[in-house]
Amino acid sequence: MSGFFSEKLRGLKPYVPGEQPKDGNCIKLNTNENPYYTSGRAAAAADSRMLTSLRKYNDPENSLLVGEIASYYSVKNENVIVTNGSDEVLAFCFAAFGGKGAVFPDVTYGFYKVFASLFGVDYTEIPLDKEFKIDAEPYKKCRRAVFIANPNAQTGIYMPPEEIESIVSSDPDRVVVVDEAYIDFGGESVIGMTAEYKNLVIVRTFSKSRSLAGARVGFAVADAALIKDLKRVKYSFNPYNVNSVSEVLAAEALKDNEYFEKCRGLICASREKLVRELKKLGFEVLPSLANFVLAKSAKTDGGELYERLKKNGILVRHFADEERIKQYIRITVGTDGQIDALIAELKHITGAI
Repeated sequence: MSGFFSEKLRGLKPYVPGEQPKDGNCIKLNTNENPYYTSGRAAAAADSRMLTSLRKYNDPENSLLVGEIASYYSVKNENVIVTNGSDEVLAFCFAAFGGKGAVFPDVTYGFYKVFASLFGVDYTEIPLDKEFKIDAEPYKKCRRAVFIANPNAQTGIYMPPEEIESIVSSDPDRVVVVDEAYIDFGGESVIGMTAEYKNLVIVRTFSKSRSLAGARVGFAVADAALIKDLKRVKYSFNPYNVNSVSEVLAAEALKDNEYFEKCRGLICASREKLVRELKKLGFEVLPSLANFVLAKSAKTDGGELYERLKKNGILVRHFADEERIKQYIRITVGTDGQIDALIAELKHITGAI
């Protein structure tokens, strides 16, 4: 840290991304990427004519993609904002709606705490219950902006729409942000509720179910007034936040619904296989509706599991600094072949063979 670094940010603990190995020789199950290729239709759209037009600035409103999103989710264009990954729109939400503070679970997406600290938002972490579920009641009573990932990171546990609605409807004078990064893998989106509730923001990403993590495209759906608030932050930060190539890739991926459904089905089936095989080895596995599972073994420490898997070419995620889940490893749902390799290695580590 230099002597020039802002005094108010000296205590900031930045988000730590999952490892991105350069050699490509490992089985990568640590960052919840989609194991299947980007839609061929989307990839074909990035032609030479588009690439040679990059000398010009992109449309700051991302009208093409906004229109596709609005049509797909049956909302109006004025209800959509497109951003550089869902992380950016989450940051905008903390900046725009965190003036009276924020609340979120004690075990959830790590960026919530980082964004709160970065923007000087006073925050409270509400503990998950003993089964790692979100209890709606404490969120109904608070008067701060609410941030909930559904299904939740890092647990994968899903919160039913009626519980989300009970939080949103309990106080119309504060904003509720629902981060639906993993909703396509088994849950029911509450985007439709934005037509009724003017204090609800739904955040989505193309990184997971649409296989576009490297393109960095996210979006939010909300009442038009909330979208205007978020755009005010955007235009005070980076008007050209989503490049023209990524915009077209995302728009075409959204149109390729047949491929989307195929990949989603494969991942959900592989998740069930992964859970089944882990339980055969005596693992405790939390009930996930995401494209990952959180699991622990009574035979082996979570950190040791992570290190031994890594040594043998399999990357998973371990949250050593998260007291409640440090005995667990988070495993991205890969292909069946990747799952077979993981289970074979876990059998050796746990002494099952």
